[in-house]
Amino acid sequence: MAPRFLRNLIPRREKRAPPGAVLAALKNLTWVQWAQFWSGWLAWTCDAIDFFAVSLTVKLLSAQFGRSTSAITTAITLTLLFRSVGAILFGILSDRFGRKWPLIINLLLCCVLELGTAFVNTYTQFLAVRSLFGIAMGGIWGLSSASALENLPVELRGIASGVLQEGYAVGYLIAAVINLTLVAEHTWRVLFWTGSGITFFAACIRVLVPESAFFLRAKELEKAKGTNTSQKTKIFFRETKEMLKRHWLLCIYAVLLMTGFNFMSHGSQDLYPTYLETTKGFSTHDATIATIIGNCGAIAGGVIAGWVSQYIGRRLTIVIFVLLVGAFIPLWVLPSSFSGLSAGAFWIQVGVQGAWGVIPIQLAEMSPPAFRATFPGVAYQLGNMVSSASAQIEATGGNNLKTTIMQNGVLTVVPDYATVQAIFIGVVAAFVVVITIIGPENHGSHFENHKTAFEEGGGSDDAVPDDPSRTSFHEVDEKSSA
Repeated sequence: MAPRFLRNLIPRREKRAPPGAVLAALKNLTWVQWAQFWSGWLAWTCDAIDFFAVSLTVKLLSAQFGRSTSAITTAITLTLLFRSVGAILFGILSDRFGRKWPLIINLLLCCVLELGTAFVNTYTQFLAVRSLFGIAMGGIWGLSSASALENLPVELRGIASGVLQEGYAVGYLIAAVINLTLVAEHTWRVLFWTGSGITFFAACIRVLVPESAFFLRAKELEKAKGTNTSQKTKIFFRETKEMLKRHWLLCIYAVLLMTGFNFMSHGSQDLYPTYLETTKGFSTHDATIATIIGNCGAIAGGVIAGWVSQYIGRRLTIVIFVLLVGAFIPLWVLPSSFSGLSAGAFWIQVGVQGAWGVIPIQLAEMSPPAFRATFPGVAYQLGNMVSSASAQIEATGGNNLKTTIMQNGVLTVVPDYATVQAIFIGVVAAFVVVITIIGPENHGSHFENHKTAFEEGGGSDDAVPDDPSRTSFHEVDEKSSA
């Protein structure tokens, strides 16, 4: 049984990139392909900077508004809840009109709302702005993922997926460094002012980068046929209906998968600085340093897992890295020293974000090809919505489960976030392993050769016949050998 089970998880030989294919494909990339990838990566990094700005300043926000930790984490919950609205709105705009301008508008909205967060004075204003920000933030992942991956050769999409997804960890790192320096010297508002400026820069960069070649081709074909804007919109909604009719079960599966992944991610990160400060008695400075170390592990894990998935398959890579999460939970919560807990943070994030590094390409390959912005983005954000209460669940658990630590020579009763997080992540990791194994995998899919959502047959997953842009593993390998 074991060999058959492993064969089912590992892609067929003809689907795997041969040795040398990745390097050969890298050499053949154009500056436009590089720019499209890195502009998508930067957009996702900006998303993470602002989202984690709240996680890193929970104590400061609590003091600012005179509210409990649980009340402040309501803002995180609301942001996650409203992200699905943005994923639907901007995903539809992207699949209908292209990748470039919907993403630019999305980034500019994020910029304005980040700036607005920095100027709120009451708790009610804070919750309102963070809710609106959730809508703007919701569109970023689907659009940036589609923009970054669909323009790259198949051979590079595994490692590109890992690098792209770890824009999330890089954003967390940047936010943590700002928190460690500027916020410590000035105020929590600086974190949001800086994030707003970086997001505006990302929007300007995307303005300079050309539209996806995939969309330019489709628009030229429709123009040659004489299809006008009104007709393309009608076709788009008809093909959307056809896609939902054909793939409704896949939609449910994708949401369940992303629910597990988002619980694992937010459960291991959102309340982590608070856990170190409250349960372990760390200073804000040391908690931030430990967070930075953890995110270094996240970046390493995501890139390695994305690369490995190109050879052993997407699902098997995910399973291996999630099992790594389970193995390092004790190191994550049991030590009391800075070095021990930092090591635990590093290895837990290698596992969590390693598994996450495969997700952009796994979702893109399993998606109905014409809906590569809407389908992954909505599945991701609906999973976010279901898991939106992660921080509140852990905060509430800590309020009901107590432990004692020595603070300033006095034995103090504090929330036992260590035990709460260990149980939470252990259960979630087990769920993710099971849901990953039973799911589909379309390793090495040439989704860029399919029709767009505004072309006839897009909802039926029709491919574009005789597309000269398609390059196989073997063609790239032959070029490399030559």
